[in-house]
Amino acid sequence: MIEIRRAQERGYADHGWLKSFHSFSFADYYDPKFMHFGPLRVINEDRVAAGMGFGTHGHRDMEIVSYVLDGALAHKDSMGNGSSIRPGDVQRMSAGTGVQHSEFNHATDQTTHFLQIWIQPNQFGIPPSYEEKHFDENEKRGRLRVVASPDARDGSVKLHADAVLYAGLFDGAEKAALTIATGRLAYVHVASGRVVVNGLPLVAGDGLKLAEVPTLTVEGGQQAEVLVFDLASQ
Repeated sequence: MIEIRRAQERGYADHGWLKSFHSFSFADYYDPKFMHFGPLRVINEDRVAAGMGFGTHGHRDMEIVSYVLDGALAHKDSMGNGSSIRPGDVQRMSAGTGVQHSEFNHATDQTTHFLQIWIQPNQFGIPPSYEEKHFDENEKRGRLRVVASPDARDGSVKLHADAVLYAGLFDGAEKAALTIATGRLAYVHVASGRVVVNGLPLVAGDGLKLAEVPTLTVEGGQQAEVLVFDLASQ
């Protein structure tokens, strides 16, 4: 099974200070055909206006990954963490038994553009935790670099979920392939630019579901940034 979800087909919310596209059902956007894909529950493409942000709010039992595309996102939480993430950073927060946090764009003249990703955990009731790491462009150039995984492989952030997240940058002749084990799912989100995945042309905001497909190929990039999820089937 290969299924494309075009960028313009996503849910959309305009709150003035926040403009958000939803790849899966979220908040007031509901589509029973797009509730989740394996444990992947949310991909929101958010643009936060200068000087604005998400006030303190709570989460439980969810793996939350933030991936900044442009600008900066300041984070504070009830665990005592405080930082500002920028392009190249991958932030993971395990909500576990419960955590409060806030996210703000403190810039005075720049919109923050980032992806908010929720993945359903395979461990519930764990203590909340936080982690962030930076991955240089050269680590992702022309390849799929693992940035989040259950075993924190290759210096990636640790997920308490049966999911592996890869990030890659592709332009021109650059090409990469990823083997998908039998019984697992793959999901591709094009963060920017244009790219061809398994022969299918995709543009920024497009999503691609793959099941029972043994190999995923990425090529034909035009200033493309791509996220690939290797997911449990249930």
